[in-house]
Amino acid sequence: MEEESLLAKESERQRVRVTWEDYTEEMKRIIEIAGPMVAVNSCQYLMVVFTLIMVGHLNDKLYLSSAALSLSLASVTGFSLITGLASGLETLCGQAYGAQQYKKIGIQTYTAILCLTCLCLPLIFLWLNMEKILVFIGQDPLIAYEAGKFISWLIPSLFAYAIMQSLVRYFIIQSLLYPMLISSCITLCIHVLLCWVLVFKTRLSNVGGALAMTISVWLNVILLGLYMRYSPACAETRAPISKELFQGIWKFFRFAIPSTVMLCLEWWSFELLILMSGLLPNPQLETSVLSICLDTLATLFAIPFGISAAASTRISNELGAGNPHTARVVVLVAMCFTIMEAALVSGILFACRNVFGYIFINKKEVVDYVTVMAPLICISVILDSIQGVLTGVARGCGWQDMGVYVNLGAFYLCGIPVAALLAFLAKMRGKGLWIGAQIGAFVQCVLLSIVTSCINWEQQAINARKRLFDNELSADNILV
Repeated sequence: MEEESLLAKESERQRVRVTWEDYTEEMKRIIEIAGPMVAVNSCQYLMVVFTLIMVGHLNDKLYLSSAALSLSLASVTGFSLITGLASGLETLCGQAYGAQQYKKIGIQTYTAILCLTCLCLPLIFLWLNMEKILVFIGQDPLIAYEAGKFISWLIPSLFAYAIMQSLVRYFIIQSLLYPMLISSCITLCIHVLLCWVLVFKTRLSNVGGALAMTISVWLNVILLGLYMRYSPACAETRAPISKELFQGIWKFFRFAIPSTVMLCLEWWSFELLILMSGLLPNPQLETSVLSICLDTLATLFAIPFGISAAASTRISNELGAGNPHTARVVVLVAMCFTIMEAALVSGILFACRNVFGYIFINKKEVVDYVTVMAPLICISVILDSIQGVLTGVARGCGWQDMGVYVNLGAFYLCGIPVAALLAFLAKMRGKGLWIGAQIGAFVQCVLLSIVTSCINWEQQAINARKRLFDNELSADNILV
């Protein structure tokens, strides 16, 4: 009888129709989270952009290409790993918050900080030997030397970034967004001034940008840490540091590792384009242009990433609270928002295609090349927006494992091989690299859409509640 009752409840929920009131209510909630998160992510990534702008205006293609390459390598070998691992908190802490298991949020955050900090230790050795690695794989020796010098100044930022990404997830799942917004804005303003001074007013020149980034990331961490420690808004989730944080290591890695692989497979595919561009004729030009294209795309991704963070937060909260119908509504609303955003942003970018290259560098040769690439970047904006929200759905549900297989097939069995063929055999150079990557992105969007459409939301809610309460609840008590 109990099983029949449960099935009846599930069937009734599946018959629930999405009403206009559901849409409007969820739109308000998505906007409340996505709006500040867009600003937060824009501020954080603009630190990278302003660093490249400052270095680019030294009017030396070697400085710009080496800085772009070193930041690309830092992302591939360090920042992407940290960001991916921290994303595991979106599932664990988000569902714990929905189930009102507040102390678990603080404990899991401390666990994440411990694990990510330990990860940084072997990365130090890798970054210190980056020049030798670049020369070994065939990069230009001059670019390799400058890139190795630049990335060595970024090493202290690794530890700050590990703490910051954990704290960002801690604040997001509680919708404590304005402290992050204020901290990010303050950090960005200080970074612009600091970067200008260190690049143009000292002998550090291009590596002054790396030092400025390191200082700025640590400043952001200090501000967020102080708020977490002393704000009454964090009182319920601010757990004491104890041996309990070691007990959650396995559960953290259970979601963190698939999240990392899912994110890194995509992230690395684009960064691989920068490395491949260094093997083309005129590598300084190709690397500079593709880095500008990638930085433009990454900057604009702050908008869909904000929507993605909102979707992930709302879905994990609702699944943790046992509300599968509302979680399904979140997906529909988030997709509507991201389609409108993608159409608007790509249209504006296309209209400005002849001038936006001057933001990064004054070299006409580079700007003209960027203008040719602009239509492809517009397509990338649309595809990136769609996949960003769909991966947010994956993190909210906790099925990052499926995302790993999707990204592996889309980019490494399809996108990257096509990019290599177009760039080197078809002689399309950087344009061919970018087209290949977008073919992979299109395949990714199609596969993620199919997977998302097949989600059983009632079962996802059951799984979330069982994880949180260690399978102690019966099925009748799971859906509320």
